Amino acid sequence: MTTAEPETGTPAWRLLLSYIRPHRTALFAGALLSLVTGATGLLLPLVARELIDDLAHDRAVTGALLAMSGLVVANTALGALGSYVLRRTAESVVLGARRTLSSYLLRLRIAAVDRTEPGDLMARITSDTTLLREVTTDSLVGLGTGGLTLVATLVMMGVVDAVLLGVTLAVVVGAGTVLGLIVPRINRASRQAQDAVGLMGAALERILGALRTVKASGAEPREERALHDAAEESWRQSVRAAKWSAAAGNTAGLAMQIAFITVLAVGGARVATGAIDVGTLVAFLLFVFYLMSPIQQVVGAITQYQTGRAALGRIQDALRLPAEPPARPVPLPSPGARPASVAFHDVRFRYADDLPYIHHGVSFEVPARGMTAFVGPSGAGKTTVFSLIERFYDPSAGEITLDGRSLAEWELASLRAAIGYVEQDAPVLSGSLRDNLLLGNPEADEGTLTAVLKTTRLDALVERLPSGLETLVGHRGTKLSGGERQRVAIARALLRRPRLLLLDEATSQLDAVNEAALRDTVADVARTTTVLVVAHRLSTVTMADRIVVMDAGRVRAVGTHRELVTADPLYAELAATQFLASGG
Repeated sequence: MTTAEPETGTPAWRLLLSYIRPHRTALFAGALLSLVTGATGLLLPLVARELIDDLAHDRAVTGALLAMSGLVVANTALGALGSYVLRRTAESVVLGARRTLSSYLLRLRIAAVDRTEPGDLMARITSDTTLLREVTTDSLVGLGTGGLTLVATLVMMGVVDAVLLGVTLAVVVGAGTVLGLIVPRINRASRQAQDAVGLMGAALERILGALRTVKASGAEPREERALHDAAEESWRQSVRAAKWSAAAGNTAGLAMQIAFITVLAVGGARVATGAIDVGTLVAFLLFVFYLMSPIQQVVGAITQYQTGRAALGRIQDALRLPAEPPARPVPLPSPGARPASVAFHDVRFRYADDLPYIHHGVSFEVPARGMTAFVGPSGAGKTTVFSLIERFYDPSAGEITLDGRSLAEWELASLRAAIGYVEQDAPVLSGSLRDNLLLGNPEADEGTLTAVLKTTRLDALVERLPSGLETLVGHRGTKLSGGERQRVAIARALLRRPRLLLLDEATSQLDAVNEAALRDTVADVARTTTVLVVAHRLSTVTMADRIVVMDAGRVRAVGTHRELVTADPLYAELAATQFLASGG
């Protein structure tokens, strides 16, 4: 069950229709059942009038009683079936919205994620999409079926007595005017309540993402206050919305009570003058009672739509964030595939328009095959080189090429399929160790997996774990040490058989023995592929085929260790201090 991705920047109701469109047949069936349910209800007052006439004229009432019983049973059965169809359809709408939004969020540009709180995005895909359920059934269908039932009821009331209909309409119009003043307030309060839920989710995600740091800093009371403040703000706005919704509902109820009393008074007078008989008055009063349901349905639909409109607005905001085009599955490089070459040509880049440039005209060339090390002080722009190669960001000026072809011309999926990337903090996802290793190549066979485990010295870890590869590693890999997480990240990258391998300080948390072993592994890989390394250990740098020295967003020198020690003062200084300054 899928939905077409909606166009962004459209009115909220059009976004809602885009989610509903695939389910329009079921929705129509549910609405039709609701209308038939309403029709059976409309017949009851007419049958009641016949029953009263039969009693007044001393005729048999068996037929009328059986008709009323049949209508009541039919009304109940059809109502239950219609309710089920509508609620099932509403759940399908929510499912479609969640699929669409989750797919879109997975394609968000990294720059958009940098500017957005993940917890707030989570709230949009959970609590905001949940509100679509009520909007679909209570608002869209409720407005349609309730509106049609209301019109039909008024027509029937006009057939029974036009004068009493005029009295009823006067009361209804007055109530409608009051509702017109209340509805916008419901919309504003609902939007603010949903925004507050998003802020609460963002605050919670922020805290749970660094809970050890929070505890170690003794910051639980302060963070607790921040969470409680966000929860209280959501409560205040929700109560405000509930206040106006209650006012709207009670306005409708009061209008019906006034209509009943007025109709009773005017109708009694008309019975006294002989203008109508008692049966007609009773039938009209039953219609007034029946009018209560569609009016409350319409009022509820309008107020519910205001709440749903706020949620739709927040979903729209998420769908307006910059995203990458939909990716299609592409095959990974075959074993022994040709290594890639990389070149930067006068690249300038900054992370946002209001931030300073990180790269100020960076240029270098890396031939196919071999190892290239990037060194320099913290903040020199080394890690940014890798982010640009992966096209997490695009340069502000200049050009980056892979195999002599501009990255802008590459399909993103094909580009990233050629690259293995180990990030600086080597993130590990919640799940099993096997899931993490096969994240980039789920089709890898057991033989290949075993070989890579041995290469990265993870085989001993697997043997120690209680469930081997099926052992759960915990949230963000908390059950693994920093060095183990780095080795998992390296193994994950190697399983992709990359033509270009990017290692961002990938051995910084390893002990000397494991670091030396993996250094040899990287040297072996460099014989058949292109390896780029951001390094801060002299032992790693000296084995590189070429070294790119960066400083303050510029390339200041390129060469071998032997050449740079004598030719570049900054490199000589870094080499003398064993490249202990990491980051960048």
